[in-house]
Amino acid sequence: MTTVTCTQILGLSEPKRGKVRDIYDLGDKLLIVATDRISAFDVVLPNGIPDKGRVLTQLSLYWFERTRQLVPNHLISAEIDVIAEAVTAAGGQVDAHVREMLNGRSMLVVKAKPYPIECVVRGYLAGSLWKEYVQAGGSEKPVTLHGIALPARLRESDRLEEPIFTPATKAETGHDENISLEQAVQMVGAVARELARLSVEIYRFARDEAVRKGIIIADTKFEFGERDGQTLLIDEVLTPDSSRFWAVDDYVPGRSQPSFDKQYVRDWLESTGWDKTPPAPELPPDVVQRTAEKYREAYRRMTGREL
Repeated sequence: MTTVTCTQILGLSEPKRGKVRDIYDLGDKLLIVATDRISAFDVVLPNGIPDKGRVLTQLSLYWFERTRQLVPNHLISAEIDVIAEAVTAAGGQVDAHVREMLNGRSMLVVKAKPYPIECVVRGYLAGSLWKEYVQAGGSEKPVTLHGIALPARLRESDRLEEPIFTPATKAETGHDENISLEQAVQMVGAVARELARLSVEIYRFARDEAVRKGIIIADTKFEFGERDGQTLLIDEVLTPDSSRFWAVDDYVPGRSQPSFDKQYVRDWLESTGWDKTPPAPELPPDVVQRTAEKYREAYRRMTGREL
């Protein structure tokens, strides 16, 4: 399998390139291509992870289908023939190479206006919220973070009594900033409360399905957009890049948990002494392979399928 770290389609304008995705404007539609690029510490690394983009796309498709009864989404099609026809209609040239490049890692979607907040749901105390909890003195007293009351003496990775909605700003560079629901309402209006409700509902649904398959979804982030007055679930959904996946069998609260994502990459980078400013060092083959296996395993466990 060829690793795809950059895409180009003759006849189309240059795509908008994010850390992972190349997004082509096809007029009234968008073509979202998940590459195999990988970032760590907000820096895109020089080499990619084979199949990563396909895992992200196929898992998103899996969850778009399952959550459709909860909220509509932006997906038109992921069928390569439909995608090729749309690209051709927009002036792009689709030969055998382009078809192979796009197949399995692309989604044709409607255009929606994204809401300028990340909709984060947390079922477990981990990541940035754990750091904030410790800094606020949670080991000794109850604390309130971003308008949410949390009890004292929780451990790292403890399951929260109820999932919580902790929205975040979308940073163009650097890290997103956690904010309160009230701050989100100030940013996007009353629809923020509906986004909070939808986010928690989707999380609960996915969490309950995933745990039956041996995966804990510790937290996740969703993106929503508006089109013709309707709220749509957009971007990616419930992937190892947007979520923290833990194995049920390995879960031990009181420490950081092994996860189905790029932890091998982060650990290796930390060991090199890299100062986390560009350019990043190239990943060695064994780190690439182990990371690719983690992504594929997440897909296999969740869907019961092979890529």
